[in-house]
Amino acid sequence: MAVTQPAVSRLISELEAAVGFALFDRVRGRLVPTPEGKLFFREVEASFIGLDRLRVSAANIRDHGTGSLRIASLAATGSILIPAAVRAFRQNNPRTRITLHITSSPAIRNGVADGLYDIGIAADEIDRSGVDTQVFGTFAGLIAMPEDHPLARQEVVTPDMLDGQPLIGLASEDRARHRFDAALAEAGVDPDYVIETPSSATVCELALTGDAVGFVNPLAAREERYPGLALRPFSPRVPFKAYLLFPPNSQKSTLVKAFVAEIMGQRNRSSQQGPMV
Repeated sequence: MAVTQPAVSRLISELEAAVGFALFDRVRGRLVPTPEGKLFFREVEASFIGLDRLRVSAANIRDHGTGSLRIASLAATGSILIPAAVRAFRQNNPRTRITLHITSSPAIRNGVADGLYDIGIAADEIDRSGVDTQVFGTFAGLIAMPEDHPLARQEVVTPDMLDGQPLIGLASEDRARHRFDAALAEAGVDPDYVIETPSSATVCELALTGDAVGFVNPLAAREERYPGLALRPFSPRVPFKAYLLFPPNSQKSTLVKAFVAEIMGQRNRSSQQGPMV
């Protein structure tokens, strides 16, 4: 220890005075730990083990991405894109614990504002005050139908083709639904909604089982995911808009930045499979 014997004796005496009990008995010129000294040693040893664990945890966080991410997503991105981003992210961050909630855009906004989520992906109908936002993307809506439907023979579906056609509509508060209805109204078409649902994935499932067709978010609609489904562009272009949400006035952690980069990469790959700006 490179410490002289008198110095060690002085340090022991000072420590005994500080803790208020004897750490050693002097037996025939040797120091023998007292029962209290042994208990105290175990506590000190546990503290040093704790410090070592903290060092290991810090190294893991730095080198291997140990930590946690709390993510909330609307159903459209939560069905295909976010699971793909999670899979890719975990390849580089296998020790990161991820919680993923699929819920409504207003609930996502409120959860991010309250600090319940580190990242949120929500549609544009939310109130963006009280959260930090980043544009995620704008995606051209598609018309979903069975592949044997007469409209499946068209390369592009226009409003006049939907006149009198049973429709599966998104929820009435959906901003993309509003824009779609406005495009139909401008063409003089009164939409005939026979079913309404908040989820584009559900629209696709329903379109497979009947004569009604639906307007869907391309992020949730893939023909290979729904065998027998046909997807056609709608003209005029009607966009779905989405935002990334973050807790207000907070620094993004390394994990958050890495996951956002993965989400954006997945978005760019999705753009190759459907119209997007």
